Amino acid sequence: MINIATLFSGVGAIEEALVKQNIDYKIIFAADNGERELKSSIKDIVDDTRGMSLLERNRHIEELYILESKRENFMQKQYLANFDVSEGHYYQDVRFLDGKIYKDCEIDLLVGGSPCQSFSVIGKRGGLEDTRGTLFYEYARIVQECQPKIFIYENVLGMLNHDQGRTWETINNVFQSLEYDIKLFKLNAKNYGIPHDRKRIFVVGTKVENTMEIPTEVELQTTISDYLEEIIPAKYYLGQKGFEFVTNPFYANRAKVNGTIMMCQKANQQFNWNGDFRFEPLDYQRHTPEILQRAYVGQYQGQYGVARQLTPRECFRLMGFTDEYKIVVHDTMAWRQSGNAIVVNVLEAIINEMRNKGILKC
Repeated sequence: MINIATLFSGVGAIEEALVKQNIDYKIIFAADNGERELKSSIKDIVDDTRGMSLLERNRHIEELYILESKRENFMQKQYLANFDVSEGHYYQDVRFLDGKIYKDCEIDLLVGGSPCQSFSVIGKRGGLEDTRGTLFYEYARIVQECQPKIFIYENVLGMLNHDQGRTWETINNVFQSLEYDIKLFKLNAKNYGIPHDRKRIFVVGTKVENTMEIPTEVELQTTISDYLEEIIPAKYYLGQKGFEFVTNPFYANRAKVNGTIMMCQKANQQFNWNGDFRFEPLDYQRHTPEILQRAYVGQYQGQYGVARQLTPRECFRLMGFTDEYKIVVHDTMAWRQSGNAIVVNVLEAIINEMRNKGILKC
């Protein structure tokens, strides 16, 4: 049994990785605001919640988010449908998470990736002061406060060259100041058993000597076709405008049809005809009257047929989630959530490398 914690928890990629690896775990805390914003200032919230218990403060902030953002936390809804967190330990806002109260919990692994934001001011020396006011600062602050044995930080590859490399220099200085042994890996999901061209950086910090190497890559033996559902509801098929857009070579940088390896899945996957799509030759057994009433029958590469979006389940599969993982939010949100997740297969490879080197004991 290992103790884990997550920040910017999303839909629970590290939890899914541990499930797939048959590793028992307990979630100490999780935090995600569900891409909502507050109008109230931090100072006002701190003043209003002074003297409250942990549970009372969390409930107050949750009610404030619903009142000011006008919608529920769909990320929390999705996460809690699949994973268990003790009441009061799922945080709506990482800024109000006091990591010091978890210092004695012996957290084995803390995982998260803050949204990639531009830094307004980057000092010469680096350190926490230079990132104050950004969500990366909150990640670093909580690592410093709760002192996990290992942390994994994930973000986009572009962070390394943002602002001519100065952003990464500052972030790296912050990591070094936390007194962890740091390793940086640039990993692509397609090298870890899943047909998905998704490059990300992973920073692994350990309290013990970090002897990790790049996780062993595996030969890709599947294509997108292996992850498709057999029965597709009519609502996922495209009308004439959508069909003509995704099959137009001029828009190939935005939409790809019948690819073997998925383009990097994004938050707006399948929205506004963006991402991977499937063309299906016309088949009156498969394409029911309901489908044909909705779908436009057009020509693509010399064949007549219909085009469709990938379903949310297919998108989650292509992020490494199994079919046992429950999807409980509406389609647009599910597409967005899967596009914002970490590829589970890559986390599995990192976990296995840590276990092989004796860094993670479970």
